[in-house]
Amino acid sequence: MSNSILSASAKGATFLILLQVASRALTFAVNQVLLRFLCPELLGVSAQLELFSISVLYFARESLRVALQRQAHGTQAIINLSYLAVFFGTPLAYLLAIFWLRSDTPAVPYFVEALVIYCLATFIELLSEPAFSAVQQKLLYKIRASAESTATLLRCFGTCGSAILASQAGLDIGVLPFAIGQLAFALSLLAVYSYKTWPVARADGFSLFPEKIHTTKDSPSVLGYLSAPLLRLTASLTLQSTLKYILTQGDSLLITSLASLADQGAYALASNYGGLIARMLFQPIEESSRNMFAKLCADPSTTPSVNLEEKVKDDHEKQNLAQASRVLTTILHLYTIISLFAVALGPTLAPILLQLVAGKKWSATSASTVLSTYCYYIPFLAINGVTEAFVAAVATNKELYAQSIAMGVFFAFFASSAWFFIGQLEMGGSGVVLANTVNMGLRIVWNTWFIRNFFTQRKSTFVLSEILPSITALAPAIVIPTLMQTRPGIRFLSKFGILGELASMGAVGGIYVLHVLFFERRFLLDCYQMLRPSPTRS
Repeated sequence: MSNSILSASAKGATFLILLQVASRALTFAVNQVLLRFLCPELLGVSAQLELFSISVLYFARESLRVALQRQAHGTQAIINLSYLAVFFGTPLAYLLAIFWLRSDTPAVPYFVEALVIYCLATFIELLSEPAFSAVQQKLLYKIRASAESTATLLRCFGTCGSAILASQAGLDIGVLPFAIGQLAFALSLLAVYSYKTWPVARADGFSLFPEKIHTTKDSPSVLGYLSAPLLRLTASLTLQSTLKYILTQGDSLLITSLASLADQGAYALASNYGGLIARMLFQPIEESSRNMFAKLCADPSTTPSVNLEEKVKDDHEKQNLAQASRVLTTILHLYTIISLFAVALGPTLAPILLQLVAGKKWSATSASTVLSTYCYYIPFLAINGVTEAFVAAVATNKELYAQSIAMGVFFAFFASSAWFFIGQLEMGGSGVVLANTVNMGLRIVWNTWFIRNFFTQRKSTFVLSEILPSITALAPAIVIPTLMQTRPGIRFLSKFGILGELASMGAVGGIYVLHVLFFERRFLLDCYQMLRPSPTRS
């Protein structure tokens, strides 16, 4: 069973990574098209509208999504509780819309109409949450990939199509193209999820609408529809989600109050480019692994209708815990290898790549320095993501409460670090990155402490030393940055300008990548075999 869960999660992560790459590519292409038909100010207003939608969706469903990934509950209980996202999200959208309208409303055409459409689109997207929860619970990642890729494509068509048609007709429709695209996204998401999940519901005997669930002494319900343990878990996670949202947006708030406009622009550009790897690679792995850890580490005492011998149950639990420890160790080991490349190659390559992509205008600002600093932040971002996914998947209400308190303390350290790096040392955007690094480092320490205690209490093992790369792969990382900066062969390639510099450094970096892959080949082969278990294994 544990191997089937692992294989399904690996396929899910692959689908989500490909989906993120395709989504980012489409978004980039759409923005390039829109620049020909819309003024730059409208793109800024569209970012505000997107923030509105993200805020409503985050507070309405984030804690529910994490809670509903717990294993010890049936599909119908999960679907019933997912309707709370609609119940709480609808008034939240209304209140936030009122707040948006009472603040400084942008002086662009059809802003109010666009905000109303965004409210409607957010409501429709929340209606797809029951089907999404069923898909996640049953590891049906193909359905999710199909729904989200179709919705992303239709959003691009809706946004670009309406902008182009309005331009050709000589109409100024302001930010309406973004609202039309968002509405197309929500409608297609609901339609595809419902169409694809309905046959699964009929075959597996559950409903996409609320129905009464079986109540036991160990798993009581509220009003016969809502699982009481899941409700308590959701309440605990809501506080944590709020703190995480503040921490996520904290860098934006601090740089706005402490840094100059030039530093703000440099940080925005650097974090946008530097965060691509996090959004396209780390985030899908984090999401899939959280679902997998919840299933592998489920408490068997709360699992209903399991009439097995106690010894068989214990052996099954030990096998799943060992698999969870192995997978977590493997992901962290893989992340340390990626971190080697980010730290050894990134700081030197970043300014050259920025000049190539954004031009000399941006490379002459502090953006190149901020982007180089961001490379040191990537390892912390990666390791914190997967360790927090594990904590969210297995922690009890009491443990989640303790984590929330710890995160509040860490935010104080984050704010103090930002004040020191930005206000005192005047490091600008680089100071924000360093303050984020301090925050992530503290969260990683707490997560690691929790993980070790979790496995120790269950008489399983989790060895931190196993996540480190081999010394033969690690040692050259000390001299690689120096070799990158000396740029061997630059005299021969200098006539090719920036491309010559990039080729010279790329040669050094390529040799180091091959060196690491060679000495880590056994580990990489084990990863492949883990994700592609043989048919004879159970």
